[in-house]
Amino acid sequence: MRIPVTSMAELGLLVRATRKQQKLRVDDAAGAAGVSHRFVRDVEKGKPTVQFERVLQVLQELGIRLEADAPDGVAVELESLRAKRAKDSE
Repeated sequence: MRIPVTSMAELGLLVRATRKQQKLRVDDAAGAAGVSHRFVRDVEKGKPTVQFERVLQVLQELGIRLEADAPDGVAVELESLRAKRAKDSE
């Protein structure tokens, strides 16, 4: 199911709805994702300053796949930037 998300508040609602649908307690979801229960609560409340990398951990644990719908033509520039990053990290 594709659900548009335009704010942390909407993402938080999606996380909470998914967790509740899976009948997971906050602390169980947090433990499985390797974050604190406070962090999951902050995400669910839509706190705008949460660490994005940790949000991705929570999403992955709940089975939520995050995608970006980029404008046409971005793929070429993205591949160029990825190649440059890979070269720089060698």
